[in-house]
Amino acid sequence: MLEFLDSINHWHWLAFGLALLAMELLGTAGYFLWLGISALIVGVIFTSLPMSWQLQWVSFGVFSLITTWLWWRRQLKADTKDDQSRDLNQKQKQLVGQTLVLEEDIVAGKNRIELNGTSWMARSESNIMKGSRITIVDVEGITLKIKATE
Repeated sequence: MLEFLDSINHWHWLAFGLALLAMELLGTAGYFLWLGISALIVGVIFTSLPMSWQLQWVSFGVFSLITTWLWWRRQLKADTKDDQSRDLNQKQKQLVGQTLVLEEDIVAGKNRIELNGTSWMARSESNIMKGSRITIVDVEGITLKIKATE
């Protein structure tokens, strides 16, 4: 086995990288993309810099971790930005701007209100009497911020 590992040259790494990229084309959702790129990087470095087989595999592992982590950071930032601007299937964001009539008195601070058959945590800056019309002005997490409409 050690003889086989010692006989690996840069062409093997380049072929391994291309094989991983070809597997990515089968629809693995990015799992083999960064491994393939890492293998290609090791192959390119190995063409000009002699490395032991241990250093080759350690380099492959390190490059795989770095490229995957960098992509994860970029993707997480993009996903977070998309989630904040998206309203579809986010019921609490769709409630902003709705008006309703209170069925019970609200005191300043946190309260619970019934809205569309669901109980919601609501926060008000002032006391609001039963029968008054309120408007949902903002959502902070799962708490609705409400105010009396005039």
